[in-house]
Amino acid sequence: MELGNISKPTYSPGPEAPGSSTPGLVTMAHGFLRLVQPNPLPTELIKFGQSQSKFSQEDIRELLLYELGFLVCVAIGVLLIILVPLVGCCFCCCRC
Repeated sequence: MELGNISKPTYSPGPEAPGSSTPGLVTMAHGFLRLVQPNPLPTELIKFGQSQSKFSQEDIRELLLYELGFLVCVAIGVLLIILVPLVGCCFCCCRC
């Protein structure tokens, strides 16, 4: 094992992220996450070491605004989970 010059060490840039075999998919996933969650995390609402039992209306509004993208995705998902089987059942049973 070679130690090199101990009195004047040289440093490399550091570890790099591994290359992906599907860069298009990674770009699409990051684009979706930026679209769904564009707002920064409201760190002032997180109070470590203090009781968080009382939330004001403004705090709740800010948290809902932060989670708005995920809430819209959940609503669309639930709608599709209910709507797609219902439409399929209507097409299968009512083939008039």
